[in-house]
Amino acid sequence: MTLIHGFQLIREQFVSELNTNAMLYRHEKTGAELLSLQSDDENKAFNITFRTPPSDSTGVAHILEHSVLCGSRKYRSKEPFIELVKGSMKTFVNAMTGGDATYYPVASTNLQDFYNLVDVYLDAVLYPLLTEHAFHQEGWRYELEKAEDELIFKGIVFNEMKGYYASPDLHLHDRSQQSLMPDTIFAHDSGGTPSNIPDLTYEGLTGFHEKYYHPSNARIIFYGDDSPVERLRIMDDWLSKFDRRAIDSHIAPQPRFKEPKSFQFPYPAGEESSPKCHLVVNWLLEGGNDPEVMLAHDILGYILVSSVASPLRKALLDSRLGEQATGSMGDGPQMHFYAGLKGIERESAPAVEALVLSTLEKLATDGIDREMIEAALNTIEFSLRENNTGSFPRGLSIGFRALQFWLYDGDPIDGIAFEGQLERVKAAAAPGSRFFENLIRDGLLNNQHRVTILLVPDADMSERENREERERLDRERAAMSPDKIASIVAETHKLRELQETPDTPESLASIPTLTLADLDKECKTTPSDVSDIADAKLHYHNLFTNGIVYLDLGFDLHALPYDLLPYIPLFGSALTQLGTKDQDYVRFIQRIGTKTGGVGASPFTSAVYGSDKAVGRLFLRTKALPSQTGDLLQILRDILFNVNFDNQDRLRQMVLERKASIESALAGSAAGFVSSRLASRFGEAGSASAQMGGVGYYFFIRELATRIDSDWDSVLADLRRILETLVNQQGLVVNVTLDDKHWSAFEPQLAQFVASLPSSPFTEASWQREVGPKFEGLTIPTQVNAVGKAANIYDLGFTRHGSLSVIMKYLRTTWLWEQVRMRGGAYGAGCSFEPRSGVLSFTSSQDPNLIGTLNTYDQSAEFLRTVALSDLEITRSVIGVVSDLDFYELPDSRGFSSMVRSLIGETDERRQQVRDEVLSTTEANFRDFAAAIDAAKEAAYVVVMGSSKAIDDAKQTLPFEVTPVQ
Repeated sequence: MTLIHGFQLIREQFVSELNTNAMLYRHEKTGAELLSLQSDDENKAFNITFRTPPSDSTGVAHILEHSVLCGSRKYRSKEPFIELVKGSMKTFVNAMTGGDATYYPVASTNLQDFYNLVDVYLDAVLYPLLTEHAFHQEGWRYELEKAEDELIFKGIVFNEMKGYYASPDLHLHDRSQQSLMPDTIFAHDSGGTPSNIPDLTYEGLTGFHEKYYHPSNARIIFYGDDSPVERLRIMDDWLSKFDRRAIDSHIAPQPRFKEPKSFQFPYPAGEESSPKCHLVVNWLLEGGNDPEVMLAHDILGYILVSSVASPLRKALLDSRLGEQATGSMGDGPQMHFYAGLKGIERESAPAVEALVLSTLEKLATDGIDREMIEAALNTIEFSLRENNTGSFPRGLSIGFRALQFWLYDGDPIDGIAFEGQLERVKAAAAPGSRFFENLIRDGLLNNQHRVTILLVPDADMSERENREERERLDRERAAMSPDKIASIVAETHKLRELQETPDTPESLASIPTLTLADLDKECKTTPSDVSDIADAKLHYHNLFTNGIVYLDLGFDLHALPYDLLPYIPLFGSALTQLGTKDQDYVRFIQRIGTKTGGVGASPFTSAVYGSDKAVGRLFLRTKALPSQTGDLLQILRDILFNVNFDNQDRLRQMVLERKASIESALAGSAAGFVSSRLASRFGEAGSASAQMGGVGYYFFIRELATRIDSDWDSVLADLRRILETLVNQQGLVVNVTLDDKHWSAFEPQLAQFVASLPSSPFTEASWQREVGPKFEGLTIPTQVNAVGKAANIYDLGFTRHGSLSVIMKYLRTTWLWEQVRMRGGAYGAGCSFEPRSGVLSFTSSQDPNLIGTLNTYDQSAEFLRTVALSDLEITRSVIGVVSDLDFYELPDSRGFSSMVRSLIGETDERRQQVRDEVLSTTEANFRDFAAAIDAAKEAAYVVVMGSSKAIDDAKQTLPFEVTPVQ
């Protein structure tokens, strides 16, 4: 047996569909398994994963994921993770806790940086310090400033999970999983429930690490163009220090139910939006560890619920029993499928459940529309072959696909080599077969392992949970001796002292980092040809796209009056989801799925350099194979000339689904809504963006749900007016990303298409800036807050400079991280500067504080004036900003970004100037910027989205005007 650096090759396969050579190894000494994926991709990726099955809902796996990154044997700073991020050219750095495993993935295009990331992460997971301080900071702690104060709980994960459980969608997911697999580890919440997290002890945390964080329980993945032999050498250096150990981390399957079950659970709801019930029907399926079976079920899930044309989704919406259809096929050790409706009346629950079952019975008996099957097969195949993971590194995505099987003792290579599986499924599902009908019959209708979950709104739930937490704390305090109370006070101050004590220069210097010499001095550019195409403007990018045509059409929103902007997200969806005058929406969507790689719409707004005007576009973003471009352009003609706005019932469905979707997102995305609300106070771009995606947009959608029935004619007139105004060659931007070989064939087709569009003089409408209170509180049913503050520093006399990005990076990763997250217990804290508009903003998320966080924002100026700034600190922040400037993009994204830069006035010369200013940032820039933060204190607007109690309490200090949201 030949070993390579202690590893034995188990099997090797060239995965041609990914152009990747896959080699599966086992480490002889420890038994650790390693999947080495060799690919011509500069975006290198690494992931070490441990199976971490929880035995309760204390969140031990989640808290451990946070805690191992708080110092290790080699890297003894308080937060090696954040120090590493400062000075890295990473394309991805994070850690994730799943229901049964914990993942530590990183990626970088720079080889030395990649090795640095791997080194820090391996030392963190294998040799963490795991101090009690880290446990109390990241997990939970009692906190007492003085002996006479009220005892409280604090902790980052504790508050993160409070925010998590404010979302009805996450309640629905967790309750479904727990009820579907009650005899397995999935009956527990690996993230931790707020009521159970304080039951976790420090000894429980360290014991969990000792049990599961061992190489014998590890699955390791490398991907990219780095040396495959060097990967093995690096890992053997780490693993050879350990001996093989028998670790029981097997994920036992759920025994099958003999009959279906039903459960009802509450979820926290507010008073403002007439909250309704949610119902889903869940099945536990067979064959979860067979990649071919999983692929077949994924395609079935698309057929049933993933597309707007999906028959089960359509039946649910057509019933008018609820507001939003939901459903998906899920993976894991045992696959599961769910479908249902959100926003239903309680008395409609039996009818919704019956409708799910009767629709499946009809499909199994009468058959599935062949065009729906073809659309699903084409869509899934296009997605697999394109392998477009957006900003998420491809290597990590491929690795997670492998882990779907590898974690449950399957073959990881079978999890990524889809060609044979796809061809066999396509053959089995050939015309005339009943392949998917049989899957419905056998996997769902004849499957007794079914659970129906009804989620019922409870307006008192958040207040009751707060009260129960208070009562628990009061009981525990009453049982404490004076000595115990004194020790908690001492521990509170000791933790704060540790948090506020800077890392030693030695510990900071130990964190590997690049140097300024490792950075490219020139900004990256994208080939771009700008010319006229009829009366429109054409941007063409000659990039290798593996033969896929990426075409974007950008219609100028500035042709529209301000009061029509809130329609735009709905209007964009309506273009592809209402059908045409000749083809109903089901057939039209099936046609898109069969004949293209996808057609979608999305609005874009931005301030423009050197202007007080905003750019606004509605983009139709499309992709297709060269053989499909004729079909694609005909589909676009039908979208722009033949869309059927007269379908009132379908439009009502779309509005109600959008309303329900926003309501589900309010708690989890509160920081985003706060940022949007603040941006609306500063100029056209922020105001227009908020009209199309902020709290005001939500209020518009709520009102529109009523107007569709009460004032349909005016709604229809508005939509037609938008179409007539927007579809105009003048003001249109056309963006194409494609290699020149295929472009020469496509260009004449595209020119003919653009010339067929109307062309009339373009008139720009004036847009207004939103006016709002200086201090606004937006109340939702939650126990934590998102706290924001923002001002326009250009209005205060300050000018743009590239160093501001470096200063923002430094503030986020030092002052705000330490004060708002580590000390304050918030899950997230950040600041940003928008160089086009001049808006400086601060935000926090899942934050138990409010006034204290605002005070921290204001104290940022003094911090910048007095902090000891080493050259190393400045260099790391510079490197982090250059990493942001050079973020890795796939070809379609590169082409789109290049076009956007042209629209907003960001020339390559301007980009280079900013890069030069970033690279030349000095301590003086930091000190000087303190004045801008000081000036912003009084001029700034404050917006908080959170609990009504927290905002009411804050009114004792600041004059908040309260806007109930939900």
